[in-house]
Amino acid sequence: MARGGQEARVFVSVLARILAGKDAELEGLEAKLGELRERAQDAAPRNVSTVLTRPSGEPLRLIAEVKFKSPSAGALSTAMDAPSRAVAYARAGAAMVSVLCDGPFFGGAWSDLAGARARLDSEGLTTRLLAKEFIVDPRQLACARAAGADAALLIVRIVPGARLAELVAAARALGLEPLVEVVDEAELDAALRAGASVIGVNARDLDTLQMDADRAARVLAAIPRDRVALHLSGVKTEDAVARVAAGRADGALMGEALMREADPTALLGRFLRAASGGPPGISS
Repeated sequence: MARGGQEARVFVSVLARILAGKDAELEGLEAKLGELRERAQDAAPRNVSTVLTRPSGEPLRLIAEVKFKSPSAGALSTAMDAPSRAVAYARAGAAMVSVLCDGPFFGGAWSDLAGARARLDSEGLTTRLLAKEFIVDPRQLACARAAGADAALLIVRIVPGARLAELVAAARALGLEPLVEVVDEAELDAALRAGASVIGVNARDLDTLQMDADRAARVLAAIPRDRVALHLSGVKTEDAVARVAAGRADGALMGEALMREADPTALLGRFLRAASGGPPGISS
């Protein structure tokens, strides 16, 4: 892919297509919600902040992601289904499992999230689940809740202003923790105005696809100490984990590197050891 302006135009086009697809999906979401509610165990969501907050002297918390493809990475491993991979992550020590629920672009489904919750519960594992979707409507939050999520991703770039605050409130009304994703200081301000308690800084700019670890570190450092600060995207090696662990972050999400492994257990174990190597981030 060409760099600079052409790359930005290509990705904006992909993002626009994703969002257009969400509008179409909303029309059939009531039926999907009914299916999820029929399968649901209706257990209360578990607290997220307690497992993601990083006290002084403790390792970086790791969030392991289930996604079977992406616009940037292409096809990823399908050697394990979503429930099996969620269990593998949980047994290896992930603080949270993120499950992609978008089908067309990421190969996911709400049923992947529901299946992961059911398998974790059946094996006595209390690992928290994040519903990762392009959420623009409260009905998607209702699906996340019915599928067993403990938290739901909200992206400032696609739900700015008052709409973001409405979705934060709607998530909390369902018992879900809104994990609010930002890229820069302006988006961080928007997240704080919306009352976000758990804030993820995406090292990848959604408009350009460019990675900027220095920008991410700067924005992470600006997150107030009474909020959970998470590093999102671009953490693919043990050295990268150690670098994030040496900074402000309470936790970091890793997806592509783990999803290239037929069995992610050994790699996640190495990442967890690297997460213990740096000084702790600043937590409340």
